[in-house]
Amino acid sequence: MIRRIFPKLKRAICRRRFFGSSALLLLLSACGLTRCTPDPLPRAEFEALYQTPLAPPESGIRVFHLGHSLVNRNMPDMLRQMAENAGYEHGFESQIGWGTPLKSHFEPSAEIFGFEKENAHGHFRDVKEALGSGEYDAVVLTEMVEIKDAIAYFDSAEYLHKFANLAREARPHIRVYLYETWHNVDDPEGWRVRLEKDRARYWEDGILRPALAYDDPPLPIYVIPVGQVFAEIARQIEGGTLNSITTIEELFARNEDGTLDTIHMGHLGNYIAALTHYAVLYHQSPIGLPIDVTTFDENSIFTISSDRLARQIQTIVWDVVQADSLTGVASN
Repeated sequence: MIRRIFPKLKRAICRRRFFGSSALLLLLSACGLTRCTPDPLPRAEFEALYQTPLAPPESGIRVFHLGHSLVNRNMPDMLRQMAENAGYEHGFESQIGWGTPLKSHFEPSAEIFGFEKENAHGHFRDVKEALGSGEYDAVVLTEMVEIKDAIAYFDSAEYLHKFANLAREARPHIRVYLYETWHNVDDPEGWRVRLEKDRARYWEDGILRPALAYDDPPLPIYVIPVGQVFAEIARQIEGGTLNSITTIEELFARNEDGTLDTIHMGHLGNYIAALTHYAVLYHQSPIGLPIDVTTFDENSIFTISSDRLARQIQTIVWDVVQADSLTGVASN
């Protein structure tokens, strides 16, 4: 009997459905029967949350970006330029570190490596102050990589839930997004293969579904699927159909000695990530956006090598975003 009712009882307690559930949860934990993380939201219930797309924003938005060097300083500013070119008044602030898990951004005692260097710019704002202000239309959160290590050791789902709650307490209708990033390009499983597999097994089953299970009813956290955009770009490179790009490594940055940086994107990769953010946040096709942007760090102009390549990339972004129900963008 207990074995039959316990999973439902555990889920209800973790969702705080009963008065005094915190005390009961502590008692069950002491008995070795449960832990604070609820079971993941059932797949069918999870998918049902995203059946109805979001309404597109009626005007420009203000966004807060939280994460690490895969967010960086160039990408959010490229997004700003794209939005302003499309006629939107776009504002943003951020807090980032080096390889920083969500847990370290939330817990005051945790160290954020690279904090002083990465946040020494005019768009920095303390994340708790920012989200507590209620001044943002959207918050974009991401987790450290290696993503499976973040889930195993840094309570990714719990802290995604904590940040979503923090944002919603100040502004109930704020749009909360999870930025799906990537892993090292030399991963032995294969870069494209891992992007294809990791979306379900880590970003959804490891983070999103457990995070959403804390609340009753669950509230959707949408996805900015940069990982899936890169997977499609990798497929087209492998198929020889992407103009003037022959290897996926061409998207990545180079170290000072000229060797490949296997995790950080170069300007082309950041441009693609910014296009994906634009398409998701504004529900607008990025096709036709300018092929040149100013880099925030170097204050120099980066230009896509050809109009044809730019259009191919922009089309891939829009196709992927529309096909993914977790973006909240309607499919045409």
